[in-house]
Amino acid sequence: MSEHNSFSDSDVKDTDISKDSSINEKIEKTHSYHDVDFERRTMRYVDWRILPVLALVYSFALIDRINLGAAHTAGMGVDLKLLTGDRFSVVSCVYFVPYILLQLPGNLVLRKFGVRNWLTFIVASWGAVQLGMGFVKTWGYLALCRVLLGIFEASFFPALLFIISTWYKRHEVHTRLAVFYLLSVTAGGLSPILAYVFSLLGGKQGIAGWRWIFIIEGAITLALATVTWLFIPAFPDQNTFLTHEQTALVLKRIDEDRGDAVPDALTLKKVVGHLCDWTLWAYGIMFMCAAMPSYAQSFFLPIILRGMGWSQTASLLLSAPPYGPSILTTLLVAWLSDKHKHRSGFIVLTTLVCLIGLCLTAFAKQNEVRYFGAFLINAGNSGAIPTILAYSSNNVVSHSKRSVQTAMTISLGAIGGILATTVFRAKDYPRYIPGLAVTIGSQILMLLLLALTTIHFTRLNRLMREGKRTKPLEGQPGFLYTL
Repeated sequence: MSEHNSFSDSDVKDTDISKDSSINEKIEKTHSYHDVDFERRTMRYVDWRILPVLALVYSFALIDRINLGAAHTAGMGVDLKLLTGDRFSVVSCVYFVPYILLQLPGNLVLRKFGVRNWLTFIVASWGAVQLGMGFVKTWGYLALCRVLLGIFEASFFPALLFIISTWYKRHEVHTRLAVFYLLSVTAGGLSPILAYVFSLLGGKQGIAGWRWIFIIEGAITLALATVTWLFIPAFPDQNTFLTHEQTALVLKRIDEDRGDAVPDALTLKKVVGHLCDWTLWAYGIMFMCAAMPSYAQSFFLPIILRGMGWSQTASLLLSAPPYGPSILTTLLVAWLSDKHKHRSGFIVLTTLVCLIGLCLTAFAKQNEVRYFGAFLINAGNSGAIPTILAYSSNNVVSHSKRSVQTAMTISLGAIGGILATTVFRAKDYPRYIPGLAVTIGSQILMLLLLALTTIHFTRLNRLMREGKRTKPLEGQPGFLYTL
């Protein structure tokens, strides 16, 4: 989309080069020409080394987060008296309060504590909490466990996005984010099936089936903490799995693309300055709107299907198929988006598909048509989410701003989870029309914000091309925003 030179604007990015001499040495010692095959093999190895392990661990973060609906259907609602008032919505909602508040602090300390140390700690911690949820006796203790789960999971997803975005060029990242997201969500989509299988253990050792869901999934997460310790990748300049030449190549590619291969110093002044950038808030609200259908399906689809007349077993098993077709559509959207170096048009397209699905599920008379709507909701929503993440990631420069941007985007996105758990009220069972209507409104709001940011970026790009702007965009000479 644009030609990029090495980053050197000290007014915007005051990197202390002397402190990062070893990193700069890697970049400067890179051969002026790299064989195309060597670059292709290196980046393919990076893909296989980074994406599967991150997706594997994050998939269980998703499963541990969204298994309430399945456990509720498997008998938890009756045993813990969650059918009284809005208790189930409260238990679902309290998770998001610490999850929102602690994402930015978690991202800011990621380099200080080290990727492997920090992420292993939080994976082990939320695994222990998840296992403990299988032994709670009252809905109050369940709510407390959900709060702890939110505390420990808060910084995990933004940290993964932060790490992924530092390894790739701007117009390579969408495909990688889509692969990561799909691997995670597809595995997460198996949550209802896993829950059903685990619930069949009901009565074993005198433990109810829904309790086995939490116990087994918590134990698996604890095992994944070991995988995290052994295989989780760090930032490119800190990695230990590439050769010196491969590391230098990766750093050089990033430096030429957007000039932030070398991490800049993280200061309070910079963090505050980044928080004052309204576009970061716009990305976060857009992600919030995109997250609402995702959370709504995760939490309430088994319950909605139960209300359509299907049995408990059928409701759990039928919750998984809507995740299937979205794999192909999301990968196609990501590939086309990276190929054409364009994001906003694809966000519009996928959001419209999601809107059609929401309308069918909310207002159609036949249950079969309402169920088909769930397929469209997931196909559109799964395409929109990684596209929004790529859109926001493409339009920031520097490690400090990227750490703030990823945390803000995901933390504001979590508000979509709060909204989903509060607007889908027990008294609206079985059709949940008010909740679906609010979700439809969120998609319209997302399209309006997308139009605003696109007009803003188009104007700044035009001024830069016409030479009417002296200060480089994002402080990076030659940088143009991705539309």
